[in-house]
Amino acid sequence: MSLSASPTAAGPPFLTDDPVPVERGHWEAYLFATRDATSGTTQYAAPAVEFNLGATSNLQLHLVAPYATDSAVGGPTFHGLGDIEFGVKYRFVRETDQRLQIGIFPMVELPTGNAEHGLGNGQVWARLPLWIQKGWGPWTTYGGGGYQLNQAEGARSCFFAGWLLQRDLGKRLTLGGEVYATGADTVGGTGSTIFNAGGYYNFRPDFSLLFSLGRTFAGERHAVAYVGLYWTWGPS
Repeated sequence: MSLSASPTAAGPPFLTDDPVPVERGHWEAYLFATRDATSGTTQYAAPAVEFNLGATSNLQLHLVAPYATDSAVGGPTFHGLGDIEFGVKYRFVRETDQRLQIGIFPMVELPTGNAEHGLGNGQVWARLPLWIQKGWGPWTTYGGGGYQLNQAEGARSCFFAGWLLQRDLGKRLTLGGEVYATGADTVGGTGSTIFNAGGYYNFRPDFSLLFSLGRTFAGERHAVAYVGLYWTWGPS
């Protein structure tokens, strides 16, 4: 299974996520595309949509629906609905000057994509992560990890972890980089460690462009990319 099997099991545009939920009563929407190229296949989620809702001050509801493409080297290319993702982000420790903020973000993937054509997993699978974050001035760092439960044919359960550092360059531009690692998630496969760099540009406080580009420097080969548009709205 590729890193893009769950293209937004992450804090867009990165693979690593954070513990910060959407504000209560606010919505987030992403229209995005991802690419993950390995030695044998290239997988896309394009277009894909993500919606997040701040249900309470510390609880976020999450949904992703992708249109998927699987293109094998020297083989056919398939298109169709990918696996739909549901999640709940819950922050149980708020950040202070002396304290990190901490949250969990369990996600479940429903097998709505055609697994025989490489568009889905074939069975329900889940990710169970813990994320922490701390900010100071224009700098923010966050990361953590967890366990991926996957009993589909040819798949393996595995651990994953990531860490990111980013900096605001004024009010409009933020840039960052991350290291993200995962264990072997397929039978006979190997784990991988990737470096990914990107950020976002704020056209307005409620509308942004997100982007990232990365590749593995250890383990199974992946070259990944993300580009998307972000909107947010809600009560003042």
